[in-house]
Parts: sequence; structure tokens; C-alpha cells
Amino acid sequence: MNTDELISLLSNQVTQVDRAAIARRFVQALLMGAAGSLILMSIVFGVRHDLGSVARTGLFWAKLAFPLAVAIGAMLAISRIGRPGARAGYSWMIVALPFAAVWFAGWMIVGSADSTARAALVLGHTWRTCPFNILLLSVPTFPAAIWAMRSLAPTRLRLAGAAVGLLASSTATIVYCLHCPEMSPAFWGVWYAIGMLMPALIGAWLGPRFLRW
Repeated sequence: MNTDELISLLSNQVTQVDRAAIARRFVQALLMGAAGSLILMSIVFGVRHDLGSVARTGLFWAKLAFPLAVAIGAMLAISRIGRPGARAGYSWMIVALPFAAVWFAGWMIVGSADSTARAALVLGHTWRTCPFNILLLSVPTFPAAIWAMRSLAPTRLRLAGAAVGLLASSTATIVYCLHCPEMSPAFWGVWYAIGMLMPALIGAWLGPRFLRW
């Protein structure tokens, strides 16, 4: 067999790669996870009774925009970390920006408030339970996101696990906003942030175990 025949034989066995397969896998994972979080939130916590009226305020949409922006940044990080040898690069800056924006807004609000009202702006009414509620609502999305991540080929497994955990927790936080009564950016910047970072730390711990290939 000469070289041309070998090349022809090998090329006949090549199948076309579906470039959208991984994107579809992540869409499926996020839809399943978000649906699971929504069902869990409805059963355990319930939807806030004044959601219809509060949804007409800009502050409510700002609250939703915070975890949504974190989720977008986590997805960008995953798209880079999932390629062998690729660096996360600017994607972590996109993750950090919404945290920085909320911290700045919270600092401005607390700084301009009366000294007797500052603690209430930061603690709200649910600071003891909020991070753990987000952690609980992350449970449905975390295994789905791990399943999707395994279709990629990450080499930095702890970093990949952290990104998966952050994606799960930010998705859970979006759902949790439908229940949470807290409307202070100073509260979100502390307790939402802790709630989103806890699954990221758990993901970093479990990443080498579940993402090894």
C-alpha cells in the first residue's frame, strides 16, 4: 500500500465532529439543574408572595443580574479551562466584575446610611440561612454541570471543579432570588457571595475525583 492509498483509507474513516454537541450538553445540564432548583425552592422555601409587584422594580432585576453575570463568567471560564493547556484568562475577570460592582454599590449604600441602619443593610433578616439555602439549591445543578464538564478535557481539575461549583451556585442564586426578600446590595455582596463561593470550594475539592479522564 502506497502513501496515497493509506491517506485515502484513513480519510474515509473520519467522521464529522459535531461542534454544537458540547454546547447542547451544557444547555441540557443547566436546564435540568435550574428546573431541579426551582422545584426544590418551591417545595422547601416557596416563592415570595409579593413577587409580582417587586418584579416591576429595577432593584429586583439588579439582584437577578448579579448571579446571572457570575454564571456567564463561569461558563466562559469553563469553555477555556475545558481545553487542555488553555488558561482561564480574562474569564475570571468577568466573574470578578459583578462581585466588585455589588460590593461597590453596597459600600455606597452603607456609607450614605444612618449609622443605626448600617447593620440592617448588611445582615438583613436572613443572613444566618441565606448562604446555606443557596448551597442547598446548588445540589441539583452541580452533578448536571459535572456531567457536562466531563465531555471536555480539563487538565487543571481543581480549577475546573471550582468553575463548575460556581456555575451551579450562581444558577441556584438566580432561582433563590424568587424567594429571597432581601433587597440590599450590601446584603447580596456578603451573603449571596458566600453562598456562591461555598459550592465553588466544594467543586475545587471534588474536581480531581470527578473530572479525571
